[in-house]
Amino acid sequence: EPRKTAYEILYRVFYEHGFASLLMREIKMDQPSMAFVSQLVYGTIRNRSLLEYQWKDLVRKTRSRAEVLLDMACYELYFMSSPSYAVLNEVVSLAPKKDRAFINAVLRQVSSRQLQQPHDPSISCSMPEWIIRLWNAHYGECRCNQLLQIFQTPAGVYGRWNPIKAEKQQLSESDHYTWLDEWSFSSDIPIQKTRDFLNGRVVIQNPSSLLPVMMMDVKPGMKVLDTCASPGTKTQMMAVLMENTGSITACDLYEHRLSLIDHLMEKTGVKIVETMVADGTKLAQEHVESFDRVLCDVPCSGLGDLRHKPEIRWHLTPDDMDEIILIQQQILQTSSCYVRNGGKLVYSPCTLNNRENGKQIRDFLKNHPEFELMEEKTVFPDEIHDGFYAACMVKKERDMIE
Repeated sequence: EPRKTAYEILYRVFYEHGFASLLMREIKMDQPSMAFVSQLVYGTIRNRSLLEYQWKDLVRKTRSRAEVLLDMACYELYFMSSPSYAVLNEVVSLAPKKDRAFINAVLRQVSSRQLQQPHDPSISCSMPEWIIRLWNAHYGECRCNQLLQIFQTPAGVYGRWNPIKAEKQQLSESDHYTWLDEWSFSSDIPIQKTRDFLNGRVVIQNPSSLLPVMMMDVKPGMKVLDTCASPGTKTQMMAVLMENTGSITACDLYEHRLSLIDHLMEKTGVKIVETMVADGTKLAQEHVESFDRVLCDVPCSGLGDLRHKPEIRWHLTPDDMDEIILIQQQILQTSSCYVRNGGKLVYSPCTLNNRENGKQIRDFLKNHPEFELMEEKTVFPDEIHDGFYAACMVKKERDMIE
C-alpha cells in the first residue's frame, strides 16, 4: 500500500534520522506505485514547514505520528492530483485509532480552504532559520533567495561517459542522451535502466563533482591517493584521465563502502585502483610524501546537496557543524603529509558554507607555508549542477621554501 509505505518512510526520516533514498531502496513495488511514493515522500520532506503551516492553527497539540500523517495529507491535497475524499479516507485509516476522529476533523477543515502562503521564507521554502541566516551572511540576500528557490526543486540525474569501456559512438542508447559537455549528458530514459549503465559504459555522476577531479590534474602513470573515496565515481574518473595506468589508493573508513568502490571499478574496467580501510584523520607514516596527487573529498554538512537529500535540512544542527569542521581540518592536515614536493592537494566538500570551504583553506594555508593556493571555486546549484566547493594547492619544491 503506497501511502502506508510513504508514511513509514517519512516517520523514519523525521524522527529517526533516516535518509529517504536509502529507505526507498528497501521497498519492492511496481513502477507507478514507486513513483507515487517517491513524489509523496520527497515532496513532504521538501515542504515540511509549509505543510505544517496549513494545519497548525487548527490544533493545540499533536503526537509525532499524527503530525507526519497531517503533513503528508496536506502535500497530497495541495500538490498532487489525488481526489480529496481518497486522501482523507486513506490517511485517516493509517492513523492510530485514538487519533482518527481528530485527524479527520482537521483534514476536513484544511481541504475546504486554499493553500496558505506565508511571507516568512523559513516557512514558505521550508528551510530552518539558522541555515537562511548562514547563507545570508556568507553569500548575500540575493544569492540566498536563489538557493532557497532551487533547493525546492527535485534534482535531475546525469550520466558520464566511460572511455575505458566504449567510444562515444558505441554507446548503445546514445540517441536518448543530450550532451552537456565532453563528458556529461542528460537522458530522456532512466540512465540506471540502460544497457550502457549496466555494462559500465556510463556512470551516474553530477557534472559539478567533476570539478575537483579536473583540478587534480592527474596524468597517466601517477601515484594518487583518494582519502574519502566511496562510492568511487571521482576515483573512476581519475582512472579514466590516467588512461588506466599508474596507481590510485582509494580509502574509506568502512569496509562495506569499499565494496561499492571495488564493484564500480570492476564494472567500469578500471585496473589501477587498490582499496583500503583507513581513517583519514590518522597519519599513516609509511605514506608520507609518497603521492603525486591527493584528493580530500571530505565529509561535510551537505548543504550543496539539498536537492538530492532534502532531509539534511531537518537532520543538521548548528552544533553538528563544529564537529564536522574539526574532522575536515584533521583530514586536510593529515592528507597534506602524503603529498610529495611539487605534488597537488585538492580539498572538496559538497556544501555551501564558508566555514567548511574557503575558511578551512585560509586557516590551513596560514599554518602550512609549504603549500600555495593554485585555484578555488564555488559552484552554486542551478538546473543541472549541485552546490560544491573545490580548492587546489601545490606543495612547493623544497628549495622554494624560505
